[in-house]
Amino acid sequence: MNDDSTGCPMCRRWDDDADLRIVEFAYSYLILHRDQFFPGYCLLFAKTHETELFHLDQAVRQGMVEEITQVTAVLSRLFRADKINYELLGNMVPHIHWHLVPRLTTDPLWPRPIWAEPHQELLLTPEGYRERCTLIRQGLETL
Repeated sequence: MNDDSTGCPMCRRWDDDADLRIVEFAYSYLILHRDQFFPGYCLLFAKTHETELFHLDQAVRQGMVEEITQVTAVLSRLFRADKINYELLGNMVPHIHWHLVPRLTTDPLWPRPIWAEPHQELLLTPEGYRERCTLIRQGLETL
């Protein structure tokens, strides 16, 4: 584990955003992104504080890729995505985390990246977040 985790917001995210929790995997956590402008937008992040994929043991790295694959298959089906965007940057939050974003050709920013221009955040009600998290969790249980 990289020891630069002090103050890392991603290291605290599972606890800080408990209302957005979807599932704990062997190597990562999956939460719903609070802004649901892109329906089904999730964050999947490493359980340990690492900044680069090559820092991970090969088995962990392969396991995380399998977890991502399972999640994106479910997101694609549930949200009828035309494409899934996979973003792994880490410039602002240097902790391995993927933005997994179902995209539709009808979304206002298509085909540009989700950060191409600012958009109005779409916040759900507490019940809306619970329902969406449950939907994704149940989709993962049926794999």
